[in-house]
Amino acid sequence: MAVYTLPDLPYDYSALEPYISGEIMELHHDKHHRAYVDGANTALDKLAEARGAGDFGTINKLEKDLAFNLGGHVNHSVFWRNMAPKGSGPEAPTGELAEAIDEFFGSFETMRAQFSAAATGIQGSGWASLVWDPLGRRIQTLQFYDHQNNLPAGATPILQLDMWEHAFYLQYKNVKGDYVKNWWNVVNWADVSERFLAAKNA
Repeated sequence: MAVYTLPDLPYDYSALEPYISGEIMELHHDKHHRAYVDGANTALDKLAEARGAGDFGTINKLEKDLAFNLGGHVNHSVFWRNMAPKGSGPEAPTGELAEAIDEFFGSFETMRAQFSAAATGIQGSGWASLVWDPLGRRIQTLQFYDHQNNLPAGATPILQLDMWEHAFYLQYKNVKGDYVKNWWNVVNWADVSERFLAAKNA
């Protein structure tokens, strides 16, 4: 039985146009995200088989497979909810999230500039993320490589931007800066705020 399932998008494929095309959204969700879900379930099954057979020589590879695919599944699940059609909610952070951004970055504009630099500066495939750090009790930007590398233990992503080429190449080619700039138009700040409050109060 599958442990992980592909979540439905909370909007139509074309709902984020012109900033992200419907073609990209359909391929990204139905093909790429589905592959990570299937990969995570397959890795779990193979881990169970290996344990049952007492074959622990394959555990290292299988756990890496699980971490990669489960990371892809979790990141995309947050990413879809982090976006919404332009005009459907606040266009900037509000409330406690806005206060935290001002406290730790100085201003929303500075946070946005730092996050954008983190996104466009990723070498290869990865994610830009705004996370809640429970040890420092602060929010900060991070770069993930692949889907799972560089996330400190305990840190909770509240805003995710996919910088794998499949997220933008059909529309933006190699101009990552335009993709990042336009993506800010569809950030779902209500969702980001909910994630921030949940992480902070956990």
